[in-house]
Amino acid sequence: MKIIQVCPRYYPDIGGVETHVKEISERLVKKGFEVEVVTTDPGGKLSKDEEINGVEVRRFRSLAPHDAYFFAPQIYFYLKKAKRDLIHAHSYHALPAFFAALAKRDRTFVFTSHYHGKGHTVLRNILHKPYKFIGSRIFRDADRVVCVSLYEKELIKEHFRLSDKKLVHIPNGINLEEFGIRSSIKDRKTILYVGRLERYKGVQYTIEALPYLEDYRLVIVGKGPYEVALRRLASRFNVNGRIEWLKDLPREELVDQYKSAGVFVLLSSFEAFGITVAEAIASGTPCIVVETGALKEYIDNRTCFGLRNPENVNTLAEKIVEVSKMDINLSDLPKDKIKSWDEVVDEYENLYREI
Repeated sequence: MKIIQVCPRYYPDIGGVETHVKEISERLVKKGFEVEVVTTDPGGKLSKDEEINGVEVRRFRSLAPHDAYFFAPQIYFYLKKAKRDLIHAHSYHALPAFFAALAKRDRTFVFTSHYHGKGHTVLRNILHKPYKFIGSRIFRDADRVVCVSLYEKELIKEHFRLSDKKLVHIPNGINLEEFGIRSSIKDRKTILYVGRLERYKGVQYTIEALPYLEDYRLVIVGKGPYEVALRRLASRFNVNGRIEWLKDLPREELVDQYKSAGVFVLLSSFEAFGITVAEAIASGTPCIVVETGALKEYIDNRTCFGLRNPENVNTLAEKIVEVSKMDINLSDLPKDKIKSWDEVVDEYENLYREI
């Protein structure tokens, strides 16, 4: 079977969607599928065509103001002519999936939406409403819509009135084996955040809580448009000396950060899945999340703990102290949320062959 995966960005860019597409594409190649990734490169700095671990990658220049939208109509013209059995598009929140829907023709079309229902900024949230007229076309044309969480599935049913028959729940996966083979000394007073630096991710609340956390340090792994504001905030609260800013870490070093942290904190106001939470739990590090969106599905008060109001930094600080003293029993891992990528790809293969 010949498959085209369509996504806004791809490796070496790093993010939830990028990781998802890379992991399933490379594993599908090992299963004997022919896989091509069609994506964008706003900066024009990456190779237009290359092969990465057996996956053919084709990049098109795009217009991406504030690292959003990824407007690249060339994708439509390319896909329209491409001879492939199945098109699998990713991410409702960027335009490549819309171009893929327009180019569907008589081919099977699968859509993994990673839908969370909002824009990442005030402006993008305003634009989200008129964009729904475009986004509806993607859902309508898809033969199946894959939801990475039950929360996302219910949100799509509510916003787009899709039937259960069209919706399929296949969660993100993680590389379980890489967390088992590496050992690290755990520092109970290290708080970890991994992800893009955006306001909605809530890193600012952890920085504001640091003055109430004597001897604790915060490790921030990621980059994004909110970094400058976060650094200013750290200076204002006089906690710069207790924050380590890291980015573009090799995978082995990132796993070490997960395993050595005392507590992982993600206070994002909306997520379709929250893959970094799954990775933290798999590494044996307890987590604190906000009781909203898909993140609330992780809360079990054994491996992951909820917080209703992250803006209350006193309560946040108390929760960090409480949770950082805890150990995770790996037998308590939520099997429905934390699956290996091999399991996830088996589910995708079954879906592809079924339709």
